[in-house]
Amino acid sequence: MTGILDRTQIYIGGQWVASEGPGRIEVHDPATEETIAEVAEGTAGDVDRAVAAAKEAFPGWSSLSGAARGAYLEKVSALANERAAELTAVVSQDMGMPTKLAAAVQVGMPLKNIAAYASLAAEYDFDDREIGNALVVREPIGVVGAITPWNYPLHQVVLKVFAALAAGCTVVLKPTEVAPLVSYALVDIAHEAGLPAGVFNVVSGYGPVVGEALAAHPDVDMVSFTGSTRAGKRVATVAAETVKKVALELGGKSANIILDDADFATAVADGVSKCFLNSGQTCTALTRMLVPAERVPEVAALAEQTARNFTVGHPGDPSSKLGPLVSATQQSRVRSYIDKGVAEGAELVLDGRDTGLDTGYFVGPTVFSGVTEEMTIAREEIFGPVLSIMGYRDEDDAVRIANNSEYGLSGGVWSGDAQRAESVARRIRTGQVYINGGAFNTDAPFGGYKQSGIGREGGVFGLEEFLEIKTILR
Repeated sequence: MTGILDRTQIYIGGQWVASEGPGRIEVHDPATEETIAEVAEGTAGDVDRAVAAAKEAFPGWSSLSGAARGAYLEKVSALANERAAELTAVVSQDMGMPTKLAAAVQVGMPLKNIAAYASLAAEYDFDDREIGNALVVREPIGVVGAITPWNYPLHQVVLKVFAALAAGCTVVLKPTEVAPLVSYALVDIAHEAGLPAGVFNVVSGYGPVVGEALAAHPDVDMVSFTGSTRAGKRVATVAAETVKKVALELGGKSANIILDDADFATAVADGVSKCFLNSGQTCTALTRMLVPAERVPEVAALAEQTARNFTVGHPGDPSSKLGPLVSATQQSRVRSYIDKGVAEGAELVLDGRDTGLDTGYFVGPTVFSGVTEEMTIAREEIFGPVLSIMGYRDEDDAVRIANNSEYGLSGGVWSGDAQRAESVARRIRTGQVYINGGAFNTDAPFGGYKQSGIGREGGVFGLEEFLEIKTILR
C-alpha cells in the first residue's frame, strides 16, 4: 500500500510504540474515497499499558502548580498556531470540510481553546472558598479516558484533553477511527512541546474494544465521551460498574423558532446556515425550523433559495460550501432519511440525493416542508444537510413542539423584540439557545439536557468537570 501514511503506532508514556495487536484500520479521503492512511487497531492490552502510564504520571503532573501546567500548555498552543495551515490541510482531507471553513472552524476554534486552557490553568483558584471551619478545595479527578468523534475531530479532543490537563489530570485518548489523523498531528505537537511522559496517551481503535476497555478500566477515574446517544448510553452502563464519573455530549434535534415579528429573510438564511454547517454533521445543527403555519410556503421558498447557494464540491475548491459526508456509511444513512421523509409524506422542496458527483460521499442541500411532529425526520438525528420546516399555531405551540424531543442540546429564537426572544429562549429545554443569530462562544459552557448528555465543556465550566471537591475541616 505504497504512498499511504503509516500512523500504525500508538502513543504511550511519551513514546510512539507498537500496538499489541496486528490489526490495522484504513482511513479514507471522503472526497476521493481513496485510502490515505492506516492506523493501529488497538487492543484492551494497549489500554492497560496507556492507563498504567497515565496513572504513573498523575502524581507528578497533579502536584505542579496551575501556572506550571499552564506553561506546558502554552508551549503546545504556540506550536499548534505555527502549524495551523498544516492542521487545516490534514483535517480537511481527513473528514471533508471545505478548506476555508476548516481553517476557521475545525482548527481556529480548538486553537483558541488550547490557549484558553493554558490561561485558565494558571489563573484558576483551586482553593477558592471557606465555609466556617471548612476549607473547600478542588483537586484533579485522576486518570481521564477521553473518547472523541469524527465530526469535529480536533475541537472535541481539545475540549476534553486540554481541560483535563489544565485541571491536573492525566489522559488516555481514544480518537475517532474514522478521521484520526489530526489527532496524531496534535500528539506530535504535544510531544515536541515537551509535555511530560505519560500525561497524554493515545490508543487508536474501535469503540467496542478500546472505548469499552477505557470505560471499564478500574484505574480510569472519569470517562468523557462525545458521540451518538446510543453509544453514550453504553459508555455510561460500562462505567457504572466501577462507579466512575461520566461526562457525555450526545445527539441533538434542535429547533429554531422564528416568531411572527422576526425578519424572516434574515432568520431563514441564518437558520439554513446553522443547519448545514459541516454538511449538517453537527450535533447542534438547527434542523427543525419552526414558523407560523400560515407562512410555511413563504419560508420554504426562502429556505430553498438560500440552500441552492450551498455549492457541493471538493474541499479544496474555494467555491465549495458543502464538502462530502465523512464516510460511505454516513452518506447511505442520510440518503435513507431523505427517502423516509418522502415516504412519510413530507414535501421535498430541494432534493440533495443526486449531486452529479460520481466519486466522494456527497449529499447536497436538502429542504423538506410540511413536516409534522410524528415524522421520522422530525424526531431522529440525521447528521446531514437536511432541513425540516414545521408550522406552529402560536408561541406556546412553538415552544411545545421545540420541547417535544428526547434531545435538548441547542436551539434558536428569532424575534423583532429581544426581550420576547429571551423569554421564549428560557422556555426551551436545551443547553444553549441562539437569539437572533447570536455567535458561538468558545468560552461559554456547552452541553445538553435530557438525552443530549451530562456535563459541560468549554471554559471554566469545562475545567471544573475534571475536578473533585474536597472539604478540609480545621
